[in-house]
Amino acid sequence: MTAVAKANVYFDGKVISHTILFPDSSKKTLGLIYPGKFHFGTDKAERMEIVAGSCSVKLDGQQAVSNYSAGQAFEVPAKSGFDIEVQQGICEYICSFLG
Repeated sequence: MTAVAKANVYFDGKVISHTILFPDSSKKTLGLIYPGKFHFGTDKAERMEIVAGSCSVKLDGQQAVSNYSAGQAFEVPAKSGFDIEVQQGICEYICSFLG
């Protein structure tokens, strides 16, 4: 596998991730989300696994807001998006790109 050293930096440094590329052409990102509310769009379907901290998530097109903490995960359909909010501390995640 290959770790991309250059960070992906979003929202003035409040969301930072690093990309991991696997031999089978799959990819994941490992990241940190600092307090705030952010919207992300998706091209491919994603699975977001929370490894530390907590967040609230609302998928595009849905009214429900769900809370996630370490050990939990949620999936986002392709060609959609989600709002994610961290109220305190740092939320750490692994994002797997599906399909």
